[in-house]
Amino acid sequence: MSNRTVIPFGPQHPVLPEPIHLDLVVEDEKVIEAIPSIGFIHRGLEKLVEKKDFIDYVYVAERICGICSFIHGLTYCMAVEEVMKIEVPDRAQYLRTIWSELSRIHSHLLWLGLTADSFGFESLFMQSWRLRELILDIIEETTGGRVIFGSCKVGGARRDISSAKLDEIMKKLRSYQAEMNMIGEVFLNDVTVKHRMQGVGMLSKADAKSLGAVGPMLRASGVAMDIRMMGYASYGKIGFTPVVETAGDCYARCKVRIREIDASIDIIEKCVEMIKDGPIEVKVTGTPNGEFFARSEQPRGEAVYYAKANGTKFLQRLRVRTPTFANIAPLLATLKGCQLADVPVIVLTIDPCISCAER
Repeated sequence: MSNRTVIPFGPQHPVLPEPIHLDLVVEDEKVIEAIPSIGFIHRGLEKLVEKKDFIDYVYVAERICGICSFIHGLTYCMAVEEVMKIEVPDRAQYLRTIWSELSRIHSHLLWLGLTADSFGFESLFMQSWRLRELILDIIEETTGGRVIFGSCKVGGARRDISSAKLDEIMKKLRSYQAEMNMIGEVFLNDVTVKHRMQGVGMLSKADAKSLGAVGPMLRASGVAMDIRMMGYASYGKIGFTPVVETAGDCYARCKVRIREIDASIDIIEKCVEMIKDGPIEVKVTGTPNGEFFARSEQPRGEAVYYAKANGTKFLQRLRVRTPTFANIAPLLATLKGCQLADVPVIVLTIDPCISCAER
């Protein structure tokens, strides 16, 4: 007689910020298998390309995911610009890079807070989100929005940032960095955090590759893969080295994100030093005709946009592959053999965004 039990996990759960649903097959407290169910919040956003013209659709793309909104819009614009052979001005490319990295910092700080909350470290949760609010203030000053930026457009950027404001941003980031490092020290050295994360949710380098993991999930398992290395926006001009850890557990994924905050600040500083005066957009004429795959590195990992156009103002097809969708298979592998109490923490370490996975 089998003593296995199926326990539903989610879509509502005190720890989860996202409505992910898993059927957990358990023996006592040990998880034997995890079976995902998706589609609860499918919104049909890809279908909207048939009703929203290619210029306006960038607003929809930004709303595929709130936390990664800017990079969603950027990746969509990159796909359309390549189809139309549009040369984006250098200044716009640097601005896009700065906003991308600000988005990455605020996303990682949000994740750190949620992770601290998942094992009851409320003061650490509050401090992480307090620092995130300071980053959101910078984003609001430069774009007018706090979560949805609305500053990226086909052909460039809608807003500019003055040299004085860029210098001010860097001073703020460097002053905040000391506090961020203090938060990072707690995550990396506190005995409670280590107990909940070290050796938990293991994903080997071979499994990370074969299962198609992306982002911090992949780099924490020792794979130096980051789409920013391909040089889109202005990453090719400023140089970039991915953050890599080798342990492959929840602790390593946490460490990657903490180190990436420092790396993002360094990237923004290089952009501020190298950005030159010039136009921030080019006039877009005509309609797209062709197809292209655009790739970008969101805070959660690689995003892929496939755009197909037929010469009208409406795209014929848009297909989005988000990092959360790619990380579901690796997540299921990390859950096998874990303790039931560790499931929420392991799920959070892929930084799930179900709204963008289901679109």
